[in-house]
Amino acid sequence: MDYSQYEIYPFDSVSAFNMSTGYKERSYQMHWHSYGEIMYVGPGETNIYKVNQSTYELAEGDFVLIWPMEMHAIVDADRKEALVIQFSNAFMNSLFDLRRIMHFYRNLHVICIHSHPELAAKLKTIAFKMKEYFFSDIVDKELRCCTLLMEFMLTLDEHRKEFAPELNSEVQDSYNDDVMRRMIAVTDYIKNNLTADDLSQATMAEMAGISKDYFSRIFKSVTGTNYSKWLNMIRLEKAIELLSVNDRSLTEVAMLSGFQSIPSFNRVFKEEKGMSPGDYRALFSGNK
Repeated sequence: MDYSQYEIYPFDSVSAFNMSTGYKERSYQMHWHSYGEIMYVGPGETNIYKVNQSTYELAEGDFVLIWPMEMHAIVDADRKEALVIQFSNAFMNSLFDLRRIMHFYRNLHVICIHSHPELAAKLKTIAFKMKEYFFSDIVDKELRCCTLLMEFMLTLDEHRKEFAPELNSEVQDSYNDDVMRRMIAVTDYIKNNLTADDLSQATMAEMAGISKDYFSRIFKSVTGTNYSKWLNMIRLEKAIELLSVNDRSLTEVAMLSGFQSIPSFNRVFKEEKGMSPGDYRALFSGNK
């Protein structure tokens, strides 16, 4: 991965929400960043977007979903009336249901008005309400926009049966509230105790009071990924936070993030982020 394509945006550390519109340029180079984006496609005969290896020719009223750390580009599009909504990954990870939704729809990148007219219309209403608040002088506009962002995600999730076939994923089982509360408690415990001696799936299942197999099935259903991968993602989020502080060595960062060795830290970081922890720190420092 070309490190120059990483984009560090100021609101990463100071805000949970940002919105922009009115761009004159028709394209934007391939890039990636730690925050997510939702793009509302504006009018125009040509609207071509790219996410990862897929290219989409879209129409006015379509939405593009770009999850944190995904490569994407605007190949050729009329952007004057398009909307770009940007949201902090930390905000999405602050609530279990938002994390679950983000994981479930990880492979969904386009919502087309022609194939999902009811959903697209609902999402447009929410997006333009965000726009109304964001560009106003209301004091609490960020809070209002974040509330609408949660409504956006909830509305998407209410239509999940429409996307289950194309996402090649089963619709979440109906687990009772008690089981879900236990799962939330376990994930919160992990995030707050990354250096604990034993965070194995078996131990976490025991903490939740359910069998290991049942824990594994529930966990994948609600997060969209298996336990070990999710745990590595949480550790990497902590590592990225610590890498922004230059007075900690890479060894300290690895250990405080819960990695048992530097080699495993380097391997997981490079596999998921496309660069080594040291390269990331240098890139972050250079883009401050």
